[in-house]
Amino acid sequence: MSIRLHDTAAGQVRDFVPITPGCVSIYLCGATVQAAPHIGHIRSGLNFDIMRRWFAYRGYDVTLLRNVTDIDDKIIAKSRETGLPWWQIGYANERAFDEGYTALGCLPPTVEPRATGHIPEMIEMMRTLIERGYAYESEGNVYFSVTSYPGYLELSHQQLENLLQPESEGETGKRDPRDFAMWKAAKPGEPSWETPWGRGRPGWHLECSAMAHKYLGRAFDIHGGGRDLIFPHHENEIAQSKAFGDDFASYWLHNAWVTLRGEKMSKSLGNSVLVSEMVKTWRPIVLRYYLGTPHYRSTIEYSEEALREAETGFNRIEGFAERVTELHGEVAPATEVPPAFAEAMDEDFGVPQAMAIVHTAVRQGNAALAADDKESAVARLSEVRAMLGVLGLDPLDPFWRGGGSGTGEQLADVVDALVALVLEQRQAARSRKDYATSDAIRDRLTQAGLSIEDGAEGSRWTLNK
Repeated sequence: MSIRLHDTAAGQVRDFVPITPGCVSIYLCGATVQAAPHIGHIRSGLNFDIMRRWFAYRGYDVTLLRNVTDIDDKIIAKSRETGLPWWQIGYANERAFDEGYTALGCLPPTVEPRATGHIPEMIEMMRTLIERGYAYESEGNVYFSVTSYPGYLELSHQQLENLLQPESEGETGKRDPRDFAMWKAAKPGEPSWETPWGRGRPGWHLECSAMAHKYLGRAFDIHGGGRDLIFPHHENEIAQSKAFGDDFASYWLHNAWVTLRGEKMSKSLGNSVLVSEMVKTWRPIVLRYYLGTPHYRSTIEYSEEALREAETGFNRIEGFAERVTELHGEVAPATEVPPAFAEAMDEDFGVPQAMAIVHTAVRQGNAALAADDKESAVARLSEVRAMLGVLGLDPLDPFWRGGGSGTGEQLADVVDALVALVLEQRQAARSRKDYATSDAIRDRLTQAGLSIEDGAEGSRWTLNK
């Protein structure tokens, strides 16, 4: 079965046919780095990380470009507000985004270009568009004439006569109020670069068109991002790039938002939940499970209760994996995922349906453990590890077992040894029927954040909340 994708432009699911057989090229709109990331930002990168992993599992050579918008109206406004240089704000938050992606197990992109590193490419694109009559200069600004491009709004399916472009400060001299800025004339105190039309800085939309052209060429397979980018950002990218002569993207994929009380999570609305704070309370692998297992086109309504439910669901999977490993040793992932799992993932990355297959295998594996059926238990864990590995959620993967770093792995080993020593002391107390001491040790471990489970094979511990 071929992979099928929901293409926003077509408004339906289409068979995926790559431009180059065996290869997939993806442009993902990444961070605008005026502030640290909230979980809504990271969701987009995580969704496309799962897509990228599935393409790789299916044998494709994947090129993933995820850009960084490091110059923008919001970054300049933050610079005015804080008194810090725009580049310092941008770089600090770029690092924060990278840390968030890494904490939640996202693979690094093939390339992660910054907008400010591609001014020459933007100038060349504007020069060509002006020469061809698609763009014009006015008072040091360069605008794209939306009426000059017949295919404008084919992605968002709006009507041109009803269109209102979002207002932006300082955009003067437009021939048509619906035209959008490709380049903004310099203002006192703002960063600027020299161009044939005077000093200025990029407009948001031009940046992505220039970077996509430079790294992915005139045509690439998939353009992705949050659904809030469909208009104006992605619509304007299409107009610029196709007027320039590029075929641009063959498929458009858009992930839904993380909402809070029904509103899109947003720094400007003051309802964002920062990743840096979340990982202090929740294990990163649980956050990945919470953000990555709903369908990428489904809205996630954030709540503590929903996170606790996700944690409970993941703990069932993790507990099964740990019990089989303790009883029967390390179990390698299967070389192939079950056909039903593959079928779900092939159909527009149906992660919820795929996770149903995972949970079924876990239930079967637990039943095999209860029946002392080692062969079946090991076989189910091998399948579960293969499926979770594709989703970046295998709890036995060295990345998660070590907290994502060698230091974390060493620390986990030390903690495990210390807790084992305490549990030995507790078992000795129970053997001599000193239940007061045994209960006191268990209570202290519980207060320290550990859950103790007694069984026929001895006691085991897990972290609790």
